[in-house]
Amino acid sequence: MKNFKRNALTLALASVMMTPVFAQADAAKNVILMITDGAGIETFRAASFYRHGALGHEIYDDFDVQVFTATHPLNTSKKPTMSDKGAITFDPAELWSDEQVEGTGYEGNLINYEGYFAGYNYARENFTDSAAAGTALASGNKTYNSAINWSNDDEPLKHIGEYVVESGRALGVVSSVQLSHATPAAFLGHNASRNEYAELGQEIIDSGLATVVFGAGHPYYNGAGEEVESPEESAFRYVGGQATWERLVNGETDYQLIESRDDFESLAEGSFTLNSDKVMGVFQNNETLQFNRPGVTAGNLIESVPSLPTLTLGALEVLNNNEDGFFLMVEGGAVDWAAHANNLPRIIEEQIDFNEAVEAAVEWVEVNSSWDETMIIVTTDHGNGLLQGADSDTNAYSPVVSQGAGALPLVRWHSDNHTRELVPLYAQGVGAAFFNSIAERDDGLATYAVDDAYQYWVDNTDVFRAAMNAMGIEADTTN
Repeated sequence: MKNFKRNALTLALASVMMTPVFAQADAAKNVILMITDGAGIETFRAASFYRHGALGHEIYDDFDVQVFTATHPLNTSKKPTMSDKGAITFDPAELWSDEQVEGTGYEGNLINYEGYFAGYNYARENFTDSAAAGTALASGNKTYNSAINWSNDDEPLKHIGEYVVESGRALGVVSSVQLSHATPAAFLGHNASRNEYAELGQEIIDSGLATVVFGAGHPYYNGAGEEVESPEESAFRYVGGQATWERLVNGETDYQLIESRDDFESLAEGSFTLNSDKVMGVFQNNETLQFNRPGVTAGNLIESVPSLPTLTLGALEVLNNNEDGFFLMVEGGAVDWAAHANNLPRIIEEQIDFNEAVEAAVEWVEVNSSWDETMIIVTTDHGNGLLQGADSDTNAYSPVVSQGAGALPLVRWHSDNHTRELVPLYAQGVGAAFFNSIAERDDGLATYAVDDAYQYWVDNTDVFRAAMNAMGIEADTTN
């Protein structure tokens, strides 16, 4: 087994200076990147067990490329350090350690979690946030936590959305959470802090960079999908502030605004009349599609909002109008929120909604495009919750246990925050072989009960490189 450490600063430099590993003979017209935020390997498995009663039945299980991804940030500062001080290294061998440890392993917001094994502690340390992870995926650069396409040298970073639009393609971004939240913002904007939601929202709307932006953040609805007559000023922050929202509503931006479930569904079906080349879809919830509704169990969904598959198909319907192609990012953002809450029913619900969005995208490719001109990448930005099997307190990395379709699997949570786990990545279509060409083997992935053929991993910055390579776009070496 080849064990080694990858220094985050080295990766950051390599990601902007390295030329493509191989030239794509026929550039991809389209790339679809689908991110289930905060899902570790056992999150994927728990949803499959509930949905199918067994593994191997999700559509991405048949993808040609199946590897894992490292997600650590450059450092865990929340502002630029202007130095390599605190740079994070990653050694997968540390993850697999089953050396027993005593005492608290992680002081969570919900409870204090026991340590159990040294590998668990390693996974719970020096983890990324969604901003740094999103920046790595979107710009190919490692950076500090909280940065949205912003470097540790306090400079903006050029992201893939900008490259895509420069190439003549269209950009689309879809999320089940607020449109200026960390992951969607990473494909649309720049800011030294992810928490500047209003600034990011204003940049997203006023730049007109994307052809399609769908997400939450509607100021006149709460997390239960209930209408709010007189919202607080803070309710407008995800859409750039009240003045920006009013300009959007009044047709004074580049975007046609849609809000209702009926309009999203008509758009997905191809029957909606567009009066603009660009669409901003803010569904009727300030927080997320479903997760923040009352209660903690699955079911009893809010009826006034669309599903993630509907949002995905609606975006594809619009983006396909560009003859030169497109880049689309789709995020199942509330998987992460459910993991923070250690809420098993709703993390499964959110992951299934994401899986159905992947199915919708695959069907779209096979009906409206082909694998010779489109690539789909399915991954996550980081783990969350360190979800494992019920006996994982005594058996390190014991997998979740199926109780059959429709029944919750047996699990144990080991955190209520992000982790430094290696996380799954699946890819299919033109350019997908890039991942296999650069992947590093690590036999330790057998600890995750991964088949020998898939015991390989890449870095999250390689997602940017793979997409750029597939589309035949060269990155600026000065970025």
